[in-house]
Amino acid sequence: MRRREVHTILNYCIAAVWIINGLFCKVLDLVNRHEQIVGRILGEEFARPLTFMIGMSEIGMAIWILSGIKPRLNAITQITIVAAMNILEFVLVPDLLLWGKLNSVFALLFILVVYYNEFGLNKKLIQQA
Repeated sequence: MRRREVHTILNYCIAAVWIINGLFCKVLDLVNRHEQIVGRILGEEFARPLTFMIGMSEIGMAIWILSGIKPRLNAITQITIVAAMNILEFVLVPDLLLWGKLNSVFALLFILVVYYNEFGLNKKLIQQA
């Protein structure tokens, strides 16, 4: 498979992660654990509206990824958000995470995929053009 195809497929997969987590887990509240995490960290009183807003932001991230606008800034933003979110969850609510503290391993893998897709694959595609 050519680099361009791999980059495109990874873009769609990364966007899908944001859509699934944002729309299904948070906006539609199909995975209540997310609201529990928000409630424990930011307070139960506003857990539902904050979880909804976080979910909408994640959907916005997916749209930004698919738009192709400022992809490097997008990748840096994704990496920063995922790292910060997972550090907070690791420290404050590891008992609510799907895989407990092992969640940080999956977050790191996701960060590495985002980094490779933008600063590895896409950089080489830009240099070739």
